[in-house]
Amino acid sequence: MDWYLQVLRKYAVFSGRARRKEYWMFVLVHIIISIVIFIIGSFAYGLYGLAIIIPAFAVAIRRLHDTGRSGWWLLVNCVPIIGWTILFIWLVKDSDEGENQYGPNPKEALVPSQ
Repeated sequence: MDWYLQVLRKYAVFSGRARRKEYWMFVLVHIIISIVIFIIGSFAYGLYGLAIIIPAFAVAIRRLHDTGRSGWWLLVNCVPIIGWTILFIWLVKDSDEGENQYGPNPKEALVPSQ
């Protein structure tokens, strides 16, 4: 749940990078919340969808940054099947080693220096 809240705290932060874990934990919690809200009612689902759209784009763009790609590559999702597949592969791909043009590797920031 902390990963989900971390994404919400970075509500509209499109710069920097996001680890795979940050992205996929956000997606998992988002899906669970969506299912619960859908069961409760479609109106609540619509409100939730509107509230979560910007953080969802922000974390996806940071995830693409972590793989060395511009956030504009998110538009490849507009191409049915092929675009979805390519985007999925990029979102699953491991982080670029070291620092890239979007900032330092977020994985390396977690490793204590000796």
